[in-house]
Amino acid sequence: MPATPNPKEEIARDVSSLQSQINSLGQGIRLTKIRDEVEDLQTTVNQLSQDVSSLRSRGYVFGKDFEARAVNFSRQWTKIGPGIMTQIEQQSNRLQTAFTPLGSRMPALSTAASGNMAQARTLLNQLKPQASALESQVKAAEAQLNGMYNSFKGELYEFSGQVDKVDWMLTQLAESSFQLLATEAGIMAVKAVWAKDGKEKKDDPEGVLYLTDQRLIFEQKEEVATKKILFITTEKQKVQNFLFDTPVALVEAVNSTKQGLFKNEDHIDIKFATGAPFQKSHFHIWHECEAWQALINRAKIKDFEKERAVAVDAAAEAKIKSAPNKCPSCGGNIQQVILRGQDNIKCEFCGTVIRL
Repeated sequence: MPATPNPKEEIARDVSSLQSQINSLGQGIRLTKIRDEVEDLQTTVNQLSQDVSSLRSRGYVFGKDFEARAVNFSRQWTKIGPGIMTQIEQQSNRLQTAFTPLGSRMPALSTAASGNMAQARTLLNQLKPQASALESQVKAAEAQLNGMYNSFKGELYEFSGQVDKVDWMLTQLAESSFQLLATEAGIMAVKAVWAKDGKEKKDDPEGVLYLTDQRLIFEQKEEVATKKILFITTEKQKVQNFLFDTPVALVEAVNSTKQGLFKNEDHIDIKFATGAPFQKSHFHIWHECEAWQALINRAKIKDFEKERAVAVDAAAEAKIKSAPNKCPSCGGNIQQVILRGQDNIKCEFCGTVIRL
């Protein structure tokens, strides 16, 4: 048979549970969560223009509206921020007023719980619904305040997320083992595993997949085990190698798929035209696969050109337009894609190096 509940122990558990709820309310009435969110918003807004300026100084040429968007967020926050802070103080003061008599009765409950069970139960029956009601008031206040900036927060963090992704790409490019061509500009980069045969294996190279306005580039960048004892890695070595590149113009198709047991892995398959180093490539990427599919397709049709904040050097453009379509030595047709920034090309028929 189940043991008969001990009234004193039962009261003690209820008092302890209520005390925990009261302690939590002591934090809640100060609206700490909301204050922290608002402080984070303020910090992000204040940092945006500086962050965008940093991207420009490091060579990011797209996102021509980035500066204007950063300024606009600052102006919006100047309008709504003070009102939000005023409401936080007003709501917090109101909740504090409701909390004070509730908190002040807890010592009496603790005293009663040590000897007068009937009085303790009476106090519990009074205080528990009051605590629950105040808890609901705290949640209602948080919801009301959140509604004052929720839309702004979503738009701000979407933009700051874009800035962060570009910042990461520029950091990776600065550390890379290769150089971009003259006037070539990075669009995005992502951590990736290159599954050479289309199915990811343990030893497939891990690194960074870069998308520029002219090329797709994959660089291996990882730590590999150099020594193991009883299957446990004891020594590692950083490996960084440029593995392949191909003109974006040679991308024929990009397909994205969700894989893995819970369909939480992002994968893209890229089919290339003749002239690329591979017919197709498969990548497991650490970013939304549909978004990367769209990025590559936009780069292929030069859709990012309308987002340039820095125009392409006219002389570099002219050099490409005036490039020969036949080899001056053998007369063979030059079919390879010529990238802006190349100084020369090699005839695939006779091997002649043609200066541009």
